[in-house]
Amino acid sequence: MSSISILIADDHEFVRKGIRSVLQTRPGWEVVAESSDGRDAVKKAQQLKPHVAILDISMPLLNGLEAARQISKTAPQTKMLILTMHDADPMIQQILEAGARGYLLKSDAVNDLVSAVEALLRNKTFFTPKVGQIVLEGYLGKSPKAADGDPANALRLTARQRQIVQLLAEGKSSKEVAVTLDISVKTAETHRANIMRRLDCHSVTDLVRYAIRNGITQA
Repeated sequence: MSSISILIADDHEFVRKGIRSVLQTRPGWEVVAESSDGRDAVKKAQQLKPHVAILDISMPLLNGLEAARQISKTAPQTKMLILTMHDADPMIQQILEAGARGYLLKSDAVNDLVSAVEALLRNKTFFTPKVGQIVLEGYLGKSPKAADGDPANALRLTARQRQIVQLLAEGKSSKEVAVTLDISVKTAETHRANIMRRLDCHSVTDLVRYAIRNGITQA
């Protein structure tokens, strides 16, 4: 079998090193790049077209969900595995819709990471048992409908608006948002005003609360 290229994206260096050490036990698997934020992960996935991208759900500048959405469009052949700290993450349905086909707890990575990657390489899905049950219930229509504080409400925003919400919630100014997204300050301010009006937020504090409730960023 030809070499399998893998991208690891997590904002904690020790986590990336741990994942790399597990993956390197497999002959022919090569970690071709590492990223500490979602935007860099998308950029490297576009450039390198790895077979597999392992993405932490919570990353600065662009979270794993948004990164998965962008990678699925620009590098559709890349299989994506999402890492999370929580097995009842309410964004599971969105993660599937974003194009990821695997969802693994960081606490299970030592035991299940290789199996998860192998499953994706065989064009199969991989979920921990509890997550699999949540997915099944969602498929059968048993999951509760989204409430005002449910992450599904983040879909009211466009992909660009979700990026801006994350950056603002991380404390970025309109100028810093503009530089990060390579847009003008005026455009960033217009986006910010439209977002605040659309979400009925009257302060940055309200916006931060919205971002945390809807899984766009973490507290």
